[in-house]
Amino acid sequence: MTVVTGATGHIGNALVRELIAQQEDVLAFVAPGDDISCIQDLDLDIVYGDVRNIDDLLMAFVEAKIVYHLAGIVSITSKNIKNMYEVNVGGTENVIEACLECNVERLIYTSSVHAFTEPPQGICIEETLNFEPEKVIGHYAKSKAEATLAVLDGIEKGLNAIIVHPSGVIGPYEYKLSYVGQMILDFIHGNLPCGVEGAYDFVDVRDVAKGIILAKERGTIGENYILSGYLLSIEDIFNILAQITGLAPPNKKAPLWVAKIFCPFITMYAKLIGKRPIYTPYSLYTLSSNSLFSHDKATKELGYTTRPIEETFKDTIVWFVDNGYIDNSVVKNIKII
Repeated sequence: MTVVTGATGHIGNALVRELIAQQEDVLAFVAPGDDISCIQDLDLDIVYGDVRNIDDLLMAFVEAKIVYHLAGIVSITSKNIKNMYEVNVGGTENVIEACLECNVERLIYTSSVHAFTEPPQGICIEETLNFEPEKVIGHYAKSKAEATLAVLDGIEKGLNAIIVHPSGVIGPYEYKLSYVGQMILDFIHGNLPCGVEGAYDFVDVRDVAKGIILAKERGTIGENYILSGYLLSIEDIFNILAQITGLAPPNKKAPLWVAKIFCPFITMYAKLIGKRPIYTPYSLYTLSSNSLFSHDKATKELGYTTRPIEETFKDTIVWFVDNGYIDNSVVKNIKII
């Protein structure tokens, strides 16, 4: 049996779909209260449990041969920091212990590229096993670095584990909107008065899911693999969206220093109108950071590949339309529909 924690997340539900397509017997480990609408119609078993409770994991892993650990809290705000560490770090430590006690054959842990210490601009970021939580920026990055170290410690104790590091994930099956997903919808609905400078690496969630499975099949115990895609500026993204939809991109672009000054006011306004801001201090930092990631190791050792990023954006928009995320009054104005 294959167990997937965090199966209702963006990568998680893409992963279980790919596993099912490969005829795997899948058990989804889901947090109590999670919305399971994204996986409830799939051919899998669902068990509820909390990664912070070791007994829940021991019960779920008792017949598991393979565990894909993806459960975690992703946040670029300062909210729920304590809960983030409890889930991302403490939960991972519990998963490691449960895997060892239940003699799980292999654990594949989904970390993040944010766990790596950032080198100066222009220096390509490749895999390292030296993680320094005190040197990364933001609590999410620190929690992923600490959790990654915990997995490496588990390997020293006999755990058969492999670590993967996705970059910025986009694509279909985004039931819980990410900041990039929200930006795509804001673009289509005409709610983006201007763009900002900056860039980041983005990758299709379906390619990440396949890369995670390839890590299980072909990865070396104790090694880690970056699953990245394409380095895109915000302007690049807007141009791709404009080409796909026929909609005009914002005609203004704010320098990052201006965006950082006005960020608190943007956040305050978003709260007043009940929306989540797509530009936060951390997201602006990310757009200005070194995001020159290399997936050469994953390509050479695992056979990891990425599809054209234009295909990713097109499929994402089609999925948003099919699932009611885009207003009907706007759908008729989109070129690809």
